[in-house]
Amino acid sequence: MTSRRDAVHDVLRHSEGFRSAQDIYAEMRAGGAKIGLTTVYRALQSLADTGQVDVLRTDDGEAVYRACESVQHHHHLVCRRCGHTVEVDGPAVERWAENVGREHGFSDVTHTVEVFGTCASCTAASKAG
Repeated sequence: MTSRRDAVHDVLRHSEGFRSAQDIYAEMRAGGAKIGLTTVYRALQSLADTGQVDVLRTDDGEAVYRACESVQHHHHLVCRRCGHTVEVDGPAVERWAENVGREHGFSDVTHTVEVFGTCASCTAASKAG
């Protein structure tokens, strides 16, 4: 599994933006890899568990993956048009999540925050066209 996990991780490291498991699988198969879709999903789950990839849910609920640039907790700013993604720190979000948890008697609070918008390149392209 390690070599296949590394191969899946390699595809993501050379990809721009988030990719679905099916996209990764199709690219690997087209490149001649003998790998099953289930193995791709298992590799992605393993990589996500170790913090090597980020997982995001699209509007239709599909999980998409991206090689993680930072192993520390972070959030994403994602372009709705092209998928360009920027990893961002969110100290205000961190404080807010802790405070909300504490106010309601929760401990060990975790959260996921993804911010969507239109990147500067896509904005410029839509204004030009």
